[in-house]
Amino acid sequence: MPDELTQKPVVESPAASAYEMRPMVQVRRIALFEREVREHLSQAALDAVFARSEILSEGECSTSQGKRVFLGSTMLTCDVSALAQVLREPADEDTARHLASLLAKEMTLDQRIQRIVRREVERITAAKPKAVRGETGIRTQGTRVFLDIDVEAVL
Repeated sequence: MPDELTQKPVVESPAASAYEMRPMVQVRRIALFEREVREHLSQAALDAVFARSEILSEGECSTSQGKRVFLGSTMLTCDVSALAQVLREPADEDTARHLASLLAKEMTLDQRIQRIVRREVERITAAKPKAVRGETGIRTQGTRVFLDIDVEAVL
């Protein structure tokens, strides 16, 4: 409920300037609650996005400082238009940009990416990694959202 305001009616004279200030408004009652709208991605939507993303990984093993390491990259591509049947929002470029901006703030993104990248390193190298690091970049092109992850793993 908005604040209740009391105000004297403004009487406009025909010769009044457009820059004249109106009288101050007095507040009789104050609001007890302030409301704030926050926007974040739902977990169900994130599950759908990651389940339907295309995954492309590449890289190779080498030895560095006596350790066997994997250096590569993984790209996840989510086409918002492919999610049109499950999302309420329109499957357009604005939604893709909005998804990308919210993904960048998503608290569970690193955990989700870590599982995917670890699985991809195991698939490519046929070895279980001891440690995996990744650096993620997010970009859009049309209705597609790309997550580019540079991967470094110790095998």
